[in-house]
Amino acid sequence: MNIPSTIWTLLIGVLLTLTSLWFGQNHSLLPTAASDEAFLVDGLFNTMMTVSVGIFLIVEGVLIFSAFRYRRRKGDDTDGEPIHGNVPLEILWTAIPAIIVFGISVYSFDVYNEMGGFNPHAAHESPMTPQATSMPGAAIAATLDDTSEVRNIDQLPQKENAPEMGVVAPSLGATPENEGTEPDLVVKVTGLQYAFLFNYPDSGVFSGELHLPIGQEVLLDMAANDVIHAFWVPEFRLKQDIIPGRQTQLRFTPRKEGDYKLICAELCGPYHGAMNTTVVVQTQQEFDNWIKEQQVASKETFNRAVAINPQEKSADEFLAPYTSEMGISSEMLHQIHK
Repeated sequence: MNIPSTIWTLLIGVLLTLTSLWFGQNHSLLPTAASDEAFLVDGLFNTMMTVSVGIFLIVEGVLIFSAFRYRRRKGDDTDGEPIHGNVPLEILWTAIPAIIVFGISVYSFDVYNEMGGFNPHAAHESPMTPQATSMPGAAIAATLDDTSEVRNIDQLPQKENAPEMGVVAPSLGATPENEGTEPDLVVKVTGLQYAFLFNYPDSGVFSGELHLPIGQEVLLDMAANDVIHAFWVPEFRLKQDIIPGRQTQLRFTPRKEGDYKLICAELCGPYHGAMNTTVVVQTQQEFDNWIKEQQVASKETFNRAVAINPQEKSADEFLAPYTSEMGISSEMLHQIHK
């Protein structure tokens, strides 16, 4: 039975469509979706994967078919048929990609808007205070260089507005349904070579790990201390550059408990590969307990530091037991101090 070419074309088209749709939803290329925003990004990614697989199968299928169907037969030394082009076909294969690109662009715009990327209020409002909240004790971070330089947390450039900018930019603000509401949790994030530091202003807690309560909307207020860094958590589908001299923000809602890797995705120096930490998404009760533990630990550290010099001794008196062993007199210390 001779099946018409139109029937073959229809059957192949249906098969390609079903294959593309199946692979677009079952590719397993993405990690776990752990935030509300991740599901929006996954929908866009799956759509692009579906379209890409369909186009790939069509193009490669036509190439393979043509290479086999129109190959040179044995003993055929004649010239190929002169073909001067096909205008309708050229218009078709130009229009179809243009429509696909336009459709994906509109979809991408909608996803970004749903994530709060075009929130007009996010670029002009910030619930953060201009200065970092102080804490007992000395919170410091050491850089991984030969000088073992340390930076005091109070010197980190967390500012309300970027110098000479007057706005917070770039930012990912509240989603449309949360527009006009305050976030449930605010965390100040500082990127420096080669670590992330997190400040919880409401509780005075500083940490090298980011702890977040599940289901609560979080606002990250971020600044860089030295060079450009990037906040990237693949499971959240969020990546935002942290730029020196600018204040950048991310607003999102974690939805799945677990430990996730936070990675700096910008080449920030020779130890860039070591700049990563853990994001812990936990229940509200576990988060509250962690905050209390950090507050107690900070207080104990402060009390131990005070106990070292309980009496208001001068520097000379305090150092005397140590300098006497080195043959340094108090007069010498006094001269150095002067």
